[in-house]
Amino acid sequence: MELYLVLFLISLLLFLKPFLLPSKPRNLPPGPAGLPFLGSLLQLGARPHESLFNMARRHGQVMTLRLGLVTSVVVSSPEAARETLQKHDENFSDRAVPDVITAQPNPEFTLAWVPGDQRWRARRRVCSTQMFTAQRLDTLQHLRHQKVHQLVTHIKKSCDPGREVDIGQLAFATTLNLMSSTMFSIDIVDPEFQTAQEFKDLVWRIMEDAGKPNPSDYFPAVRRFDLLGVKRHIQPAYMRLHEIFDEIIDKRLKERATGSSESSKSGDFLDVLLDQCEEEGSEFTRQSIKPVILDLFIAGSDTSALTTEWAMAELLHNPSLLQRSRDELTAAIGTERPVQESDTRHLPYLQAIVKETLRLHPAVPLLLPYKSKNDAEVCGYVIPKGMQVLVNAWAIGRDPSYWEDPLSFTPERFLGSNVDYKGRDFEYIPFGADRRICPGLPLAIRMVHLMVASLVQSFNWKLPEGMAPESLDMQEQFGVTLRKAIPLRAIPSLV
Repeated sequence: MELYLVLFLISLLLFLKPFLLPSKPRNLPPGPAGLPFLGSLLQLGARPHESLFNMARRHGQVMTLRLGLVTSVVVSSPEAARETLQKHDENFSDRAVPDVITAQPNPEFTLAWVPGDQRWRARRRVCSTQMFTAQRLDTLQHLRHQKVHQLVTHIKKSCDPGREVDIGQLAFATTLNLMSSTMFSIDIVDPEFQTAQEFKDLVWRIMEDAGKPNPSDYFPAVRRFDLLGVKRHIQPAYMRLHEIFDEIIDKRLKERATGSSESSKSGDFLDVLLDQCEEEGSEFTRQSIKPVILDLFIAGSDTSALTTEWAMAELLHNPSLLQRSRDELTAAIGTERPVQESDTRHLPYLQAIVKETLRLHPAVPLLLPYKSKNDAEVCGYVIPKGMQVLVNAWAIGRDPSYWEDPLSFTPERFLGSNVDYKGRDFEYIPFGADRRICPGLPLAIRMVHLMVASLVQSFNWKLPEGMAPESLDMQEQFGVTLRKAIPLRAIPSLV
């Protein structure tokens, strides 16, 4: 550790002088002065999305921020987001890549982190036209119905008087199965939610490590030393997941070659990717599809589970809204048959609950960082070439210029409203916008609606003994994704 400290101090001395007297690009957005060398790092605190929101109130909705030796621009308003992500979408189609991402095998083939070049467009096109179309999702919806039925059955077995369940943990296990059934037509977690702990632990490790502050991202000169050991800790999880994917791919290729399964092609996402690998001249290979699978799997399972947990937390925090949602479900489909994905169109209040959850608790509070290809003018300021740009979706969803009483959970605001999460309304961009909007949005929305509706329809819920709804802790824990700081535990009883 002493060696690391010496190297760190040497790097400090090398960079301190030019950093103290930086050449400021013309018309850069305003921002806090910060401390020498550290910039505004110490001001971020445990909840950077909230700290940046408060800084933007003082310095403006387009703000320059120095974090260590890295200068970033932070966008915190719908107007600035529109100019950045729509008007200059090509210029900001590249990513600023955190060091931890490079710990995985073949990071140059990821979907989320590569530059917006021709290879990225080819991968994105396959997702949009082959994997996340309504027809493809409809074809595989019976698998997702099965997984949610398993969730409901498991909770019913837990309906002993006064017994609590961890809603977030169950939602996470279920979304892992929802994703694995859609991707591979298999379960990663068994129906009783007892096995496959290894897989869950691997996904959790990646999400947790990826969200940790890392000196390598703020002081590029020390990146090679991995001072906090983040890459060394996360790399085995990446490697093990690739091994699991290799096992699944080997089995599928054998089935496709021999026709030994009920159908040599399952029609799931893995078959789509393997079909691409077989096309003449395709850039898809066995090695290049695994990072794509990893991106889709981890992002889809974690974010959908968190949104489900936050939705249930808000409903338990506001019992009248929970009752209204149950009344809508009872009136629309009754209690005798399970909810299906196709029911969502007849459940406007459920849709409003999910939208309001995503507004207050966007799964990714700071959208994945963008990087400017060239100088660009945004809201009258110049964002220089090579600059990292952070879009604070959490702050935008709470902008009082667009949202009345923005801190309250009010699903009614979306009833009769045309505002949607598909990237056209820049006051509401929980999935991002334009060319780098989350490709898995169609699947994520189906999964969240199905899980929340099933939990509300199938059970009466109450908080643990002695906990009043208004005292439910709603604090957030920042990371790549926005977790509930204290996991949601509640007591189910049969309807």
